[in-house]
Amino acid sequence: MTSPADLTDAQRTELDAAAFRRLLAHLDAHKEVQNIDLMLLADFCRNCLGDWWSEAAAERGLEVSREAGRERVYGMPYSEWKANHQAEASPEKIAAFKAKQAAKAD
Repeated sequence: MTSPADLTDAQRTELDAAAFRRLLAHLDAHKEVQNIDLMLLADFCRNCLGDWWSEAAAERGLEVSREAGRERVYGMPYSEWKANHQAEASPEKIAAFKAKQAAKAD
């Protein structure tokens, strides 16, 4: 059995990329899962992934805007995804999110 430590950097990168693409496909197949749900459960959302992607590009000397990073994650401009798939967050979810953010600030 091969362990991650036994892989080359190139193999790990290839597997990481494949897992990321699968995560994007999974999120795309489950548009009913709202960003606020992801934030409440996992403390990250699709926007975070897009931002991380553009930050990774910047670390490598590439200029990729946050909007372009988010488009990579959403498969379309964020504004289009938001208009077509984002539901209004319930007052309970907004309150839970604000409480979580306040707890992180402490």
